[in-house]
Amino acid sequence: MTMLSIVVPVYNEEGNIEPLYDAINHALGQIGDRYDWEFIFTDNCSTDATFERLEQLAARDSRVRVYRFTKNFGFQRSILTGYRLARGSAAIQIDCDLQDPPELIVDFVRLWEAGYKIVFGVRKSRPEAFHLRAMRHLFYRIISWLSTDYLPPDAGDFRLVDRCVIDLLHEYHDENPYLRGYIASLGYRQIGVAYDRAERRSGRSAFGFGSLISLALDGIVSHSIAPLRVASFVGFSLSIAAVLAIGVYLARYQTNWPAGFATLAILMLISLAMNALFLGIIGEYIGRMYRQVKAGPLTIVDRLIDRMDPREPQTGGRGTRSVAGIVLPNTEPEDGVPRKESSAGI
Repeated sequence: MTMLSIVVPVYNEEGNIEPLYDAINHALGQIGDRYDWEFIFTDNCSTDATFERLEQLAARDSRVRVYRFTKNFGFQRSILTGYRLARGSAAIQIDCDLQDPPELIVDFVRLWEAGYKIVFGVRKSRPEAFHLRAMRHLFYRIISWLSTDYLPPDAGDFRLVDRCVIDLLHEYHDENPYLRGYIASLGYRQIGVAYDRAERRSGRSAFGFGSLISLALDGIVSHSIAPLRVASFVGFSLSIAAVLAIGVYLARYQTNWPAGFATLAILMLISLAMNALFLGIIGEYIGRMYRQVKAGPLTIVDRLIDRMDPREPQTGGRGTRSVAGIVLPNTEPEDGVPRKESSAGI
């Protein structure tokens, strides 16, 4: 049967592991005669009992694969790691908090069968504060306006992607990945499915206001050079204005022109403010270039549970092996089943 990979990034979600697992199995049971599926949990170094819950789950179900990182590498890297480790013909990413309905996965699969390579969820409504909704709404419109590619508004990371998309995601080597932009820019047929986002079932979201701002910056800077072009345009316009102002001062040099201390002070302050603003924008890009040229792994896995035969090429130094930029421990998995070497690609 065709394999589907369910990619679930987790961080301090001990109370949501079992409910999500049961809900996905119940939803996919509708198409269980045609599909098999695996679970890929990427644990961003949770500080609660999340990994212990995953261990218990993996002991009961060999389809559950668990990868615990050495530290918190960030939400987008966690998702990308799950995609790169997926073995299915398609991968579905869903958050563990059950705010995105697992039953919608069946609709995703049917649209995928109809020929769409990318199927994503569109959030009609979400239970959160008004100011957060307004900021999200504004961000989606800004990045869509800045981008040369069509980025669907109000679409999150709840999506299905075909194997061809997963393979292309191996080609990206970005220290600050923005997967919504990458996937949308590939040009494959895509379609959205609208739904209402539910309340979180258990626990608190670790994705706070600061994380949202960071994601917004990554999305804008990683997916568009428009801010640099705006900086260049405004800088050029200010240069023309400065030349014209100099011409006016020179033309009235012989008149009774006032001392002009206030005018000079205002011009200097405006100049300093604009320079600081655009140097900051340029600095964002230079900072990302600096991190980009530093070779390093996407994520580092500290502990893993995988009872399925691996199909990834394995390379690496003593004590570790590398798969698609992910450093894995070169030891037996925690279930005690030795791994088989294979030369087949992912």
